[in-house]
Amino acid sequence: MVTQSSPPSVKSALSQQLDQRWQIAPAQSEQAAAIAQATHLSPLLAQVLVNRGIVSPEQAQIFLHPESEILPSPLEDFTDLPLSLELLINAINQRQKIAICGDYDADGMTSTALLLRALRTLGAQVEYAIPSRMSEGYGINQRIVEAFYDEGVKLILTVDNGIAAHQPIARARELGLAVIITDHHDLPPTLPDANAILNPKMVAETSPYRGVAGVGVAYLLAIALAQSLGKTHELGNSLLELFTLGTIADLAPLTGVNRRWVRQGLQLLPKSKLAGVQALIQVTGLSGAKQMKPEAIGFRLGPRINAVGRLADPQIVIELLTTDDDGVALERAMQCEQINKQRQQLCEQIEQEAIAIVEAAIHHAGNPAANFAPPVESRVLVVVQPNWHHGVIGIVASRLVERYGVPVFIGTYEDAAETHIRGSARSIPEFNVFDALQFCKDLLGKFGGHRAAGGFSLEATNLENLRSRLQTFAHQCLQPEHLKPLVVIDTEATFDHLDLNLYAQIDALHPCGIENPDPVFWSANVRICEQKRIGKGHIKLTVSQEEALPGTRKFTAIAWRWGDYYPLPSHLDLAYRLRTNDWNGELSLELELVGARKPVAIEAPVAFWHNKRAYSCDILQHKAGKQLRIRNDQGKELIVQEGHKTATLNQDQCEPALVNICKSSQYYDVIKAAVTALKNDGCSL
Repeated sequence: MVTQSSPPSVKSALSQQLDQRWQIAPAQSEQAAAIAQATHLSPLLAQVLVNRGIVSPEQAQIFLHPESEILPSPLEDFTDLPLSLELLINAINQRQKIAICGDYDADGMTSTALLLRALRTLGAQVEYAIPSRMSEGYGINQRIVEAFYDEGVKLILTVDNGIAAHQPIARARELGLAVIITDHHDLPPTLPDANAILNPKMVAETSPYRGVAGVGVAYLLAIALAQSLGKTHELGNSLLELFTLGTIADLAPLTGVNRRWVRQGLQLLPKSKLAGVQALIQVTGLSGAKQMKPEAIGFRLGPRINAVGRLADPQIVIELLTTDDDGVALERAMQCEQINKQRQQLCEQIEQEAIAIVEAAIHHAGNPAANFAPPVESRVLVVVQPNWHHGVIGIVASRLVERYGVPVFIGTYEDAAETHIRGSARSIPEFNVFDALQFCKDLLGKFGGHRAAGGFSLEATNLENLRSRLQTFAHQCLQPEHLKPLVVIDTEATFDHLDLNLYAQIDALHPCGIENPDPVFWSANVRICEQKRIGKGHIKLTVSQEEALPGTRKFTAIAWRWGDYYPLPSHLDLAYRLRTNDWNGELSLELELVGARKPVAIEAPVAFWHNKRAYSCDILQHKAGKQLRIRNDQGKELIVQEGHKTATLNQDQCEPALVNICKSSQYYDVIKAAVTALKNDGCSL
């Protein structure tokens, strides 16, 4: 197949980008039609609901109006909740000290702030501690337990941690302290000896509370405690705002009560009564927004909270979210902003260094001197370098998974002598990180995680054995077809379907996020009319689905972080989300690209010669009928629409031109030669 010439580095990157796995949901026309009729949604969005497991009009109505569902009492679903309330009420009434042990991610910090605000409002004497990410790592530990004991604490509350902390909990009980564990992580084979444990993994799978994050458990506990004390009105709506921040930032599924409460919380956030939230909104440029969407938290507010836990002292965030002083709030928000900029710079630097290492392995495949095999051979990436900040390497691991489509284990040395490694792992759907770590447990120090992500440590002398062991595990569970970036798509749409009315209807599906993602559409054989690099590695495009005909609908599209794949070919199948752009008061619809592939030809490309020049041709299916596509060895492309007397001529760096194929023997003869070549190859035209 003759293709447009490009520099080798661009070709390899472009080939990688287009070599994606597209998982397109099967059409369920009958169910979608019934839902569309009952809800007055577009059939496209009705199909999206079916893809989310909503298969009846009744389920659709509850999904669109989650507040209409009657929730079961959490006292019934969480069997240890009554005992937890009794312990807390006794501690409050007896003026006993309560201590919260939190975590340094956004979920743990919002959980800590939520319970601090709630317990103080309800009359408790309460303090908190969060372990050091750098020196102690995740979760409650014996040092914290003994420090609490020395300070006269009688009741410990863990938030977003503790479910596997057997020794620290045992030490607390030995010292005579009561312990309530609130956590949402997977259950170990045996549970710690706490007085009470609240974990959604312990409730029925059908429970609407099943998917709550750590902040969700904290919220349930706080509300139930306020109800027991008859002081619900004193808490106001501030806890719901913190619940919303933590739930979205922790990538909790937006199903069940998460969807219901996040939907309410998003309405409160723009006019938040919390000084810290208002300050954070101000420094992130979101002031004045009439509504808040999950992406505003996921990409603006959440990263600034998380950055502090990754690089600095979590106390900054706790003070931000618990202070009522506007000046203190603004000062803490500015600290979050500066720390996040540092986090962005570190991520960019480490990502580029990691990519350089992987690309070197790809280009030196088969060289015994190479540090490790390229992804296509190893089926897993293990990248370890000195002087990387382990607070951000998990983010870099996610970006490498997105780029290379394989599980990534990334680490850095914790000491100058390079004897000890701490790392993070991120995965693809077919590879279970926790099972992989278990497979290597004799080589590791500490490790933990779940299917999609994990953390680990090991002695540097075990690195090559770990790399080999992980490759063995990867070859057991991954096939070559799994090693491509996955694009999950809801349904096909033509550009005629796309308008602001459809975008407005998508609002009914919000809040979107994990397990309820924004709809992803795809369109076939889209023409790239214009394209240019913008910003730090992005591409801005103008696209249309028709050839260059009068009245053709065109859309602006943005492809984030696709700069390495520039220039894109002239025609592609595109997968995208819809977004809007408000410029000078004029609202327009745009496409946010998430996937691209070469248009699927009805027939395989056929090479032929005409007038001593090499060509290739194939047949594409277009919504207006079949298209004949012909390319020459100079990168020129002629596209002929079935039944049309004009064709579109595309050539590099030039605007597409219309040519009359009936009046030009040059084009007529090459088309005739292409048709003959296809027939000789056995193609059905």
